[in-house]
Amino acid sequence: MPARTTTPDRPSAVERPAAAGADRTDLGRLTELRIRGLGAIDDVTLEFGHGLTVVTGETGAGKTMVVSGLTLLFGGRADPGRVRANGKAGVEGRMLLPPDSPAWERAADAGADPDDDGSLILARTVSAEGRSRAFLGGRSVPVGVVAELAEGLLAVHGQTDQLRLSRPAEQRRALDRYAGPEHLALLDRYREVHQRWRELAADLERRRSQARELAQSADVLRHGLEEIAATAPEPGEDAALDAQVKRLSDADALRAAADEARMALIGDVTGDLGGSLDGGMVPQDATVALATAERALAASDDPTLVLLAQDLADAVAVVSDVAGQLAGYVADLEADPARLAEVMDRRAAITSLVRKYAGPGEGLAGVLAWAEDAERRLSELDVSDEVLEALAAARDAARADVDGLGAQVSAGRRAAADGFAADVAQELAGLAMKSATVSFSIDSHPEDPGAEGIDEVALLLAAHPGAPPRPVHRGASGGELSRVMLAIEVVFVGADPVPVLVFDEVDAGVGGQAAGEIGRRLARLARDHQVVVVTHLAQVAAFADTHLVVDKSPDAGAGVTATDIRAVEGEDRVRELARMLSGLTDSDTGQAHARELMAVAAAGRG
Repeated sequence: MPARTTTPDRPSAVERPAAAGADRTDLGRLTELRIRGLGAIDDVTLEFGHGLTVVTGETGAGKTMVVSGLTLLFGGRADPGRVRANGKAGVEGRMLLPPDSPAWERAADAGADPDDDGSLILARTVSAEGRSRAFLGGRSVPVGVVAELAEGLLAVHGQTDQLRLSRPAEQRRALDRYAGPEHLALLDRYREVHQRWRELAADLERRRSQARELAQSADVLRHGLEEIAATAPEPGEDAALDAQVKRLSDADALRAAADEARMALIGDVTGDLGGSLDGGMVPQDATVALATAERALAASDDPTLVLLAQDLADAVAVVSDVAGQLAGYVADLEADPARLAEVMDRRAAITSLVRKYAGPGEGLAGVLAWAEDAERRLSELDVSDEVLEALAAARDAARADVDGLGAQVSAGRRAAADGFAADVAQELAGLAMKSATVSFSIDSHPEDPGAEGIDEVALLLAAHPGAPPRPVHRGASGGELSRVMLAIEVVFVGADPVPVLVFDEVDAGVGGQAAGEIGRRLARLARDHQVVVVTHLAQVAAFADTHLVVDKSPDAGAGVTATDIRAVEGEDRVRELARMLSGLTDSDTGQAHARELMAVAAAGRG
């Protein structure tokens, strides 16, 4: 990828730039992808355009490494087994996002920066030992941050997704999603009340089964609370008591220091200055000296000296004020043995509480915190008849809410089931399964509500007239299952807000007319999304806006297999489609068929 990285001293907050090159108001798109040292890929850079991008190539050439690279870039699990012998793999990608994309907010929280052209750069490295690092906007970030961001940027649909959607739990989630946002909000409320009901029931069962142990624990807490209440310490009182003890213990020394300082400032208030010094001068206190200096300067006509005189006058006022405060301090300072004993007894009582109820270094604050927590825990240990009755009533009320909301959720699923089945059947009709019918089996068990409701949901398929509806993973062949699951994905993905959709050989087991319809549907999705498809079908590849070919060739010098990825257009693309159709790139018949496919695809995109 071109070296257009952010500089370390750029602002850390990501503004929402008007991305250069984002010439239409879409959801955003991936413009570049560089893969280094991953699988058979040494170092390739892919450029993606708008619309549908297909990736083709010989079996084993490394087509899936493109999907692996995208998955790794967007926070997927790092597989050190795919790192080449050089010991390090790396993937870098550049995304153009509209200014209102929610991704900018998450990137700003991570301290990422937009690139100079307004795009967002992502990077990921993996070592052969399994160490992995992620980068977002030039900043190192936890892989989880990129994975969270990817939820709104990329959706990968592969054969594993088909297996996942064959599970009843996933089919129920798909039906809930189809039912719409109001139904999903109702389901969220159900989950909340169900969790509340389970917590209340478990709490009641715990109190009833452990009544003796809980009562004993409650007695211990009550004793501690009573002991603390008897002392009734105030926040910060331990520090205040320490200060009082020190002051009362050192009263004589403190009085002497304060007197000495006061004498130096204002002298003996009785007027006795202690006689004359050897030079015949009378000792002066600070205020007298300052006042003398102030008068000497004030008598001058020099402006500088007059200003200094004012400063001295202010100093006299400050000194006099400090002296007054010292006099008050001395007056209040008394050596009171009785008060000292009282304060020390109080401090001993608080110290005893600290030893019992506070952690190391916590002091009195730890005692008060223990008391607060003990009050909370007491409410959880109460096994009195009144509390148990109230708890049972709350549990029953929560169960009533569960029953009511569970019935509403079930009704919403039943209401949505027919529409969902009809939409999927409509897609199947275009995938050469016109006779197939799809339905839902919904069995409700209100007596045993689960975390997701009271229903067991199963998607049923009757592949042809007269066939009994069977669970889709049992009633469909491999190719039919691929088409059913792709139809489900198409029903949903058109409304998916993520900008980049990746399909990894979801057309496996499909051919003929159905293959062309798959290509048509993917091209239709590409009107509003950027769609990347790994395919082995020429009928799908013919619909591409951008066609990438994965080539694998032995590197004689290194003795290893190297993979390259190139974009094909014009006659190169015709030859690639001919290879996919007949296995021969230069076959006149294959090339004629390829051109026909491209013409049909161009006409069918409208």
